[in-house]
Amino acid sequence: MTAPTAQNFTWLINRFALHTAGAIAAIAVSADGLLIAGSQELDRADADRLAATCSAMLALAHGVSESHPLGDPDKVVIELERGYLVVCTISVGCSLGVLANKQASLGTIAYEMAMFANRASEVLTPALIEELKNTVGA
Repeated sequence: MTAPTAQNFTWLINRFALHTAGAIAAIAVSADGLLIAGSQELDRADADRLAATCSAMLALAHGVSESHPLGDPDKVVIELERGYLVVCTISVGCSLGVLANKQASLGTIAYEMAMFANRASEVLTPALIEELKNTVGA
């Protein structure tokens, strides 16, 4: 099996956003808060802001887990007037952020995110993350 490329991974993020019921857009974010892949529904400036927000949300959740013996964060959900932002860790090197509409089943979104994270964690090597950062920045 050949190593996945940045283009393949970006295609997977797009596919996730298009084929997950209720999903509006999806992004992958590096551990340092940089956008590494985004679905086509988001323009670059919005995707960058969303990446920073996702990174901050996970950092806050980790702060709670360090202060209280409840374990590591699994998913962080922000409920908005017309939708949700859901963030989960893919691997040590990145996370997945998903915007979903208000009609979305959070259970379905969470399940699909977990399935995506399980598959992606196997291929997201530090080299691929760096390639993704360079590709998005180009």
